[in-house]
Amino acid sequence: MKVDYIIVGIGIAGISFCEQLRRNNKTYVVFDNASQKSSTVAGGLYNPVILKRFTSVWKSEAQLKMALPFYADIEKRLNITLDYKTPVYRKFASCEEQNDWFTASDKPILSRYLSTTIIKNTNKAVEAPFGFGEVLETGRLDTKAMIKAYKTDLLSNSLLFEDAFDYSALKTDDEVIHYKNITAKQIVFAEGCGIKQNPFFKDLPLVPTKGETLKIHAPDLDMAFVIKAGVFLIPLGDDIYYVGATYKRQDVSNHVTESAKEELINKLKHVINCPFKVVDHVAGNRPTVRDRRPMVGRHTIYKNVYALNGLGTRGVMIGPYVAHQLYDFIENNLPLEADIDITRFKSS
Repeated sequence: MKVDYIIVGIGIAGISFCEQLRRNNKTYVVFDNASQKSSTVAGGLYNPVILKRFTSVWKSEAQLKMALPFYADIEKRLNITLDYKTPVYRKFASCEEQNDWFTASDKPILSRYLSTTIIKNTNKAVEAPFGFGEVLETGRLDTKAMIKAYKTDLLSNSLLFEDAFDYSALKTDDEVIHYKNITAKQIVFAEGCGIKQNPFFKDLPLVPTKGETLKIHAPDLDMAFVIKAGVFLIPLGDDIYYVGATYKRQDVSNHVTESAKEELINKLKHVINCPFKVVDHVAGNRPTVRDRRPMVGRHTIYKNVYALNGLGTRGVMIGPYVAHQLYDFIENNLPLEADIDITRFKSS
């Protein structure tokens, strides 16, 4: 089999790059063994503001401009609903936080995203005496549904191999990639935390950050917006809500823990006062980087081996943006942004 590209990993990063290839009539195959859980357990929010500090997300305007039509195209092609336009409310803990919000909303980079109207709480099941600030141009992408539908489509076209990638079977020179019975021009590793076992890129400073999340059933909550207040509380429909997430670097397993469950429940009880039942509890490791920027680029020795990784907690927004850059870097010889290029770690 001859193709232009081999892609390893089919989370948000892998899907984002596959779409670049598909739109440019490149041939490809994908390897994925479902070992990485970050994309499937993510809340899927796209939100241009860091709500802890009231600051702008890196490249937020450019990312949203690319991401929203990108996911709309996938919805249309796969005949599935993925993008749910959901307002995000930041719960205020004090009058001082309200003032900080107004100060931030005056900044040109944030003015289009931060509403200057304080929203009073009218939901008796929610504890918010100081009200909320609304973030504009937000929503939720159903990442789990997207990955499932995308994999089904790949399988139907015989483009997905649900196998662990055997690095020892990869043979490469500057002209061609050989992997078992497949010959390709390029290979892109978009495998999230799996990169720590990848001999080509294992020295990149990716830091797995474990996150655990809950789903609760709360029929008395009746809430149609997202709340950020220590945790994110996200409505999923049918009285089911996502609660997340924890951040741990010591434990990098995909196993759930009672301590994380207790942490999330305790934080949740400071947000709502109605009965709820935990109906699901999952864990996964986010591919994070110490400078909070993606890791994208070419291997230092093998010129047709690439990494697309480190999307962290904001993969829904960042994925299409960096995949586009990597494609242009490979196919059109355009430079990568210095902020994302893996060559920034050479002197580390």
